[in-house]
Amino acid sequence: MSVPKDLLYSKDHEWVKKESDGKVKIGITEFAQKELGDIVFVELPEAGSQINAGDSFGSVESVKTVSELYAPVAGTVAETNDQLEDSPEFVNDSPYEKAWMIELENVDSSDLGTLLDADAYEKLIGADA
Repeated sequence: MSVPKDLLYSKDHEWVKKESDGKVKIGITEFAQKELGDIVFVELPEAGSQINAGDSFGSVESVKTVSELYAPVAGTVAETNDQLEDSPEFVNDSPYEKAWMIELENVDSSDLGTLLDADAYEKLIGADA
């Protein structure tokens, strides 16, 4: 199971990638998408929405269930990945590259300190390092 070392992780199985411009991209982990099964629909917020850490910012629907997405950090939605509307399977095929879900700006950097690094996340999910 892939757990990229350059990302941060939440206990709710979202990943966070810090961008050079201070923004962050957020998606769900490979572990999460495997647990959900085949993703058939992704609902994301509008650009400009303000999100607090821990808030639901959307949902993913699989053949098994509908799951809420929880923001690991607070910020303003700068962009959403519109490709997921037509191609929700990207979440299963490429959870860390093509399937980023939202990009936040004005991120509270103290929130980043509450996230797990790759090693801690691997321990959380019981992955072999």
